Amino acid sequence: MEDAGIVQLYWERDEKAIEATAEKYGAYCHSVAYQIVNDEEDAAECVNDTYLKAWDSMPPHRPKILRTFLAKITRNLAFNLYKHYHAEKRGRGQMPAVLDELSELVSGNDHGLETPEAAYERRELLEQIEAFLREMPQEKRVMFVRRYWYADSVTQIAKRLKTNPNRVSVTLARLRKALHERLSERGYDL
Repeated sequence: MEDAGIVQLYWERDEKAIEATAEKYGAYCHSVAYQIVNDEEDAAECVNDTYLKAWDSMPPHRPKILRTFLAKITRNLAFNLYKHYHAEKRGRGQMPAVLDELSELVSGNDHGLETPEAAYERRELLEQIEAFLREMPQEKRVMFVRRYWYADSVTQIAKRLKTNPNRVSVTLARLRKALHERLSERGYDL
């Protein structure tokens, strides 16, 4: 079934929407969650919660790209589960390494409240990162996104790109440095 048809089922409140979503995107969502939580049961829980969130979100939302919409929901749920485990000193998966690598680039707002100014700055920062990604060659963009969006391990990225893990590690370090320099030049306090 096409994505527009699946979204329409959600809008019509037809429970077949969840079946169609599971059939078309269940494995993909599971993969997204598993990369973060590194546990089959937790990943399955995230996927089931994704279906519920999608059901609750449509309407009013009508996603243009259903795959991305579902991945974002799954990813957020998996991160929340990861935070739960991390808070209990039970962190798993690639997230400790990914977060450590990115720690030099971002400073967090742990207060849970986002002021209008902070929301504006966050959008500006995202636009800078997106522009940075658009300017780089496809292979480097894939490495960056696979590592920092999907939380793939360096070994997984190397296998996907048919290269060696050392090359991926070096490239990612150079990309982080280049992004850090770019953001610093544009006045971001890193």
